[in-house]
Amino acid sequence: MVTMVLLPEKKATHKLVRVEDGGLLLTALEPYCTATSLIEFARKDGSVHVHPQVRKRKIFVGQAQEHSSAIGIPSCTMSCVLDPGSWTKLAWSVVTGTLLVCLLLATSRMGSLYGDGEEVDAHVSYQATEDLGLCQMPQSPSCLSHDNRARLSSLPLDGSLTFSNTSSAASDFGLIRFSEPSAVVHPKSVSDIEAVVHAVLRDTRSGLTLAAKGRGHSVHGQAQALNGVVIEMSSLKGIKVAPHGEPGCSQPFVDAAGGELWIDVLKETLKEGLAPRSWTDYLYLSIGGTLSNAGIGGQTFLFGPEISNVLQLDVVTGTGHSVKCSPLNNPDLFHGVLGGLGQFGIITNARIVLEPAHEKVRWIRAMYTDFATFTRDQELLVSEPPESAFDYIEGFVVLKNEDPNNGWNSVPFDGKKINPSMIPEEGGSVLYYIEVVKKFSSNDVVSLGETVERMLAPLSFIPTLVFTTDVPYEKFLNRLHDVEVSLTSQGLWDVPHPWLNLFVPRSSIASFDALIFKHMIKDDFTGPILIYPLKRERWDSRSSAVIPDESIFYLVAFLRISFPASGPLLSSLIAENDKIMEVCHNAKLGCKMYLPEYEDLDSWKLHFGERWEAFARRKHKYDPDFILAPGQNIFPRIQTSPATAIA
Repeated sequence: MVTMVLLPEKKATHKLVRVEDGGLLLTALEPYCTATSLIEFARKDGSVHVHPQVRKRKIFVGQAQEHSSAIGIPSCTMSCVLDPGSWTKLAWSVVTGTLLVCLLLATSRMGSLYGDGEEVDAHVSYQATEDLGLCQMPQSPSCLSHDNRARLSSLPLDGSLTFSNTSSAASDFGLIRFSEPSAVVHPKSVSDIEAVVHAVLRDTRSGLTLAAKGRGHSVHGQAQALNGVVIEMSSLKGIKVAPHGEPGCSQPFVDAAGGELWIDVLKETLKEGLAPRSWTDYLYLSIGGTLSNAGIGGQTFLFGPEISNVLQLDVVTGTGHSVKCSPLNNPDLFHGVLGGLGQFGIITNARIVLEPAHEKVRWIRAMYTDFATFTRDQELLVSEPPESAFDYIEGFVVLKNEDPNNGWNSVPFDGKKINPSMIPEEGGSVLYYIEVVKKFSSNDVVSLGETVERMLAPLSFIPTLVFTTDVPYEKFLNRLHDVEVSLTSQGLWDVPHPWLNLFVPRSSIASFDALIFKHMIKDDFTGPILIYPLKRERWDSRSSAVIPDESIFYLVAFLRISFPASGPLLSSLIAENDKIMEVCHNAKLGCKMYLPEYEDLDSWKLHFGERWEAFARRKHKYDPDFILAPGQNIFPRIQTSPATAIA
């Protein structure tokens, strides 16, 4: 057997051929993995080496049995990465050895096949590669049928629908999975979404599915729909602030369409001197996307996740009906959709609680060498009464070195370097720091210093390693945007992000530190590591979100980045994540994955535990044909009774 991979010469491309569901995106940064070997392709020099570790993970492949003989190769398996207008390299890996062959695809030749930079239908792309004698990708049995295409084309939409410009809906922030849909809808109204759902429901033969996509900030293809229909929710707009509430509800709130971004909600509510209470760290996320998961950040210990700050939802269910729901009106749907991973309906509008906004914040970071002291102080802070607590509490793990991005020099606000002599010798290979914020207005400036000093007094951080700055409230909430702009300018934002987010019970956090932080985190780790406590009492147990069954548990987030010119390859990072999960499982730490990604039903049942039956019941009730959110890999659409998939 021969394994072949097309590698772009200059950069990774995401113009991929249609792929099978459940696999990994293969780019120039990613090795091709089979069940028997793992071959890693180096970045720019095209060198090839065989990795000693064998990884059994599904991967996108296309069979090219027929056309392999045309280029003098026996029966082969081929996975292609094509970028029109770029030179490519063709690497062949043989079972007994590795042969690297360069294949030059002329720009003019590719341009004539694809048109002058114009998006084309996926079928045309396959024909182009076939005409070149490279490979022939199989047509999946679930490709859009003539009847489905005609049915979708005939919909009287306020927005638009395309069958050719679908590549933007085929990947996400993770750049790990790639599943190209057959159609993409840009709705302008809720009726557009209802119409599309009904059209998909009418397909009774090919298993057509539907996914709602917000900003595309998923990292494992959760908002993708292979050969299905993707609804790009960003075109569904609408933000209306009610600073005085409404009759029967004096609580100020904002109504925001499911496709709106949190940053835009912030800007609109600040005009009224108000803002939502609970935030994620990054604000360029859609309302519907975060509420389908949880939405957590430094305010969660006070107000719960974003899903605990919703008064009302408008949802289009998998039956095609638009339903208004709240804790009192259709409560089962309301609680099911919140944290429901998109399985029960598409959020078209959310009513979110607001509070008075402040002018500025005092932002403080304090460092630790001892993990037990670090976590004790964090738990002390989150246990304070709300009126005496900081307004935001998070924590981080940094490498015990001078690296400006992941070491101790990443902690100061002003970019200055810490003198290594100030770092205590005790402790392991990592350091920790607490990050807290106190909101204030101009009238509070005089007493602010004394107040903050009193709040910090019980803590046992390193006195010489405390850093403080004052910034506008909006700038703090949107603090990661500057990071995004900087990385984008360097070409380092649109790179693979193999993230792993875990909820770790308080009873296991010390073991987690010993097994993972001190043992598995190496000097080449790239990306932030977050760790901070959350309180179970701030979460609504009726929602679909899954958390550990302890009063305090920790978010631990490994926000890895796979850089194109340095550091480990993507496959190695994914393997490290898998190893962390394996260690946690073997040590029986009781961790739950946040933003979960599993490949089989048994894993999902284990994830939900005793809540699985309620989750499956809601699926059967609100999406009985299993058309919604196929990228989560929970309920595959079947043409027999849906009950068989939830047995």
